[in-house]
Amino acid sequence: MPVKIRLSRRGRKKQAMYDVVVADSRAPRDGKFIEKIGTYNPNTDPASISLNDEKAFDWVMKGAQPTDTVKAMLSYRGIMMKKHLQIGVLKGAITQEDADKKFEIWLAEKEAKIQGKVEKLSATKASEAKARLAAEKKVSDARAEAIAAKKKVADDTLVAEIAEAGADEAEKALEEEGNEAVAAVETPAAEEAPAAEAPAEEAPKAEEPKAEAPEEAAPAADEEKKED
Repeated sequence: MPVKIRLSRRGRKKQAMYDVVVADSRAPRDGKFIEKIGTYNPNTDPASISLNDEKAFDWVMKGAQPTDTVKAMLSYRGIMMKKHLQIGVLKGAITQEDADKKFEIWLAEKEAKIQGKVEKLSATKASEAKARLAAEKKVSDARAEAIAAKKKVADDTLVAEIAEAGADEAEKALEEEGNEAVAAVETPAAEEAPAAEAPAEEAPKAEEPKAEAPEEAAPAADEEKKED
């Protein structure tokens, strides 16, 4: 029976995930589903591959044909390498023990390489995060300095306005004090003038009796002469 190993899509539109399935290639619509042997998530870095290695190896040895993407995944997991070594064992080129030993060495090197890539990606992400935080801090500091400078200008302007208002008030107060002093100086002079004029008006009153006394005395003298 012609069998192929392919991916079956699922998940959201922009966050698609895939199942690794074994299907009959003679059936329509990408073949009739036979068995699911793993999952594949390309949204992570590196991509996440969860695979039943034993079942995948068994199907490959039975002649199942993987698609290009699945073949790359099987090579990544060492399934194709294991198939190559097993064919050599079946042909008598190497022993099963040697094949297993070579596969273990290859698998250890592959895992070390994968781990190195993961660590490198983690270091890169940490460095990028640190650089991003430094850039954000720089922007935040610049913004804080701009706000502080703007506040200082506003404070200086307010102080200048208060000082100017205080100077105007002081000048106004001095002007009012000057006006009051001038008024105080002019007021006594104006009040003393009528007091000086008052005796001049009263002078005639003192003279009138003196002028009238002789006139009254004169008739009295005339009357005395007549009686004599």
